[in-house]
Amino acid sequence: MSGALLVAGTTSDAGKSVVTAGICRWLVRQGVSVAPFKAQNMSNNSMVTPDGAEIGRAQVMQAAAACVEPEAAMNPVLLKPGGEDSSQVVVLGRAVADVTALSYRPMKAALLEQVLSCLEDLRARFDVVVCEGAGSPTEINLRADDIANMGLATPAGLPVVVVGDIDRGGVFPALYGTVALMPPADQRLVAGFLVNKFRGDVRLLAPGLEQLTALTGRPTLGVLPWLPGAAVDVEDSLGVPTGVSSAGPPHGEDVLRVAVARLPRLSNFTDLDALAAEPGVLVRYATTPEELADADLVVLPGTRATVTDLGWLRATGLADAVVRHAAAGRAVLGVCGGHQMLARTITDDVESRAGTVPGLGLLPADVRFAPEKTLGRPVGTALGQPVRGYEIHHGVVTVDGDAEPFLDGARAGSVFGTTWHGALEDDGFRRAFLAEVARVAGRRFVAAPDTDFAAVRERRLDALGDLVAEHADTDALWRLVEDGVPDGLPVLPPGDALSPR
Repeated sequence: MSGALLVAGTTSDAGKSVVTAGICRWLVRQGVSVAPFKAQNMSNNSMVTPDGAEIGRAQVMQAAAACVEPEAAMNPVLLKPGGEDSSQVVVLGRAVADVTALSYRPMKAALLEQVLSCLEDLRARFDVVVCEGAGSPTEINLRADDIANMGLATPAGLPVVVVGDIDRGGVFPALYGTVALMPPADQRLVAGFLVNKFRGDVRLLAPGLEQLTALTGRPTLGVLPWLPGAAVDVEDSLGVPTGVSSAGPPHGEDVLRVAVARLPRLSNFTDLDALAAEPGVLVRYATTPEELADADLVVLPGTRATVTDLGWLRATGLADAVVRHAAAGRAVLGVCGGHQMLARTITDDVESRAGTVPGLGLLPADVRFAPEKTLGRPVGTALGQPVRGYEIHHGVVTVDGDAEPFLDGARAGSVFGTTWHGALEDDGFRRAFLAEVARVAGRRFVAAPDTDFAAVRERRLDALGDLVAEHADTDALWRLVEDGVPDGLPVLPPGDALSPR
């Protein structure tokens, strides 16, 4: 059986995903085979693996960091929120149920067996499995049926490292409290801490780190500095950029301005990462019509709730702004759920159960939701370039036969729609598409001829490996992987009086 480690966090967005990826990349450099693992992920940012399974996009990124193909076992349970209190449950890459927070809980005992089986399978095939927790490991109201954090670590005997986000403030009470509120059996697995997103001189932290060790009996295994652009393929909407993203000055005379509708149930927003990697392409997320006013390209991205988010688009005035934008001959791109919104009608008796509602009417197409989800990794051509993508959707778009084809969707003047995610990651297609956007916008924009998005991603993953190699106690991490939890870790109050429920 291989070594394994669980990376937990004091909060969501503390940096678990990137730290896990960094540890994976560091270990691969040591010549060992590594697999990432996240028992239960809650995210609308997902991807289709080569084995045809839908898993969290963060685990796909971590697999890339580990230099292995992603597979269903790396993320056996995926929850895709569709409303305030409803999620679709995806098990081993296939949707199995729609649940509320309460109706999901009785499923978790059986899911824990599935999760432990997947972890055992990966440990049998890889030298090391680096596991990522979910949210906080000390959600005391959820501990009884937890399957992602200590509910996984305890039966599997995993050493746990807790990551704290110092950029938010309060990292010391967060780290101490994360351990102190655990029952004794859980506490004894927490072997150390990592401080993440630090800005400044690390010597200023030394007194606090020494006191934390004295109070908890556990060392801090590294202080990881703030790393711009570290959030590769984030799974949480907290990671959606604010402000304007740009990779630098334009290659040509003009910039291109891209406005992305910041839908409430936004999914697969990593589709836009490749645009933001292009010099001279300015990408911002918009929630008001005014933010679309100077855009050369408006993007309606994916969503887990097409009809509901279309209602939001109308309520905010963004829908009318998109229609005006298209009427002025400027470019609009709809991807997956955004593609569906561009159609004439949407018939949904599956997701929203709203029946037939009008779309924006910008494409000669109609949409009908199917009970079964379509998962695929299609290939094709568009704008004279080869394209690869992936598709994850219930909505089936039927395009009029005489419409101009665009991938699996349609083009009507300056309006483009496709069900394919990831198409913009193909360098040749992305350049051709941006050239067409610039043409219809009358911009003297020229895409840089040497932007290689795969290489951009690889450099980001290397940077995460460097982060761990240069700023973490890798000898201590290696001992945890090889030898497991050290003996004699103290139990802190008030958890010393708690028992598992």
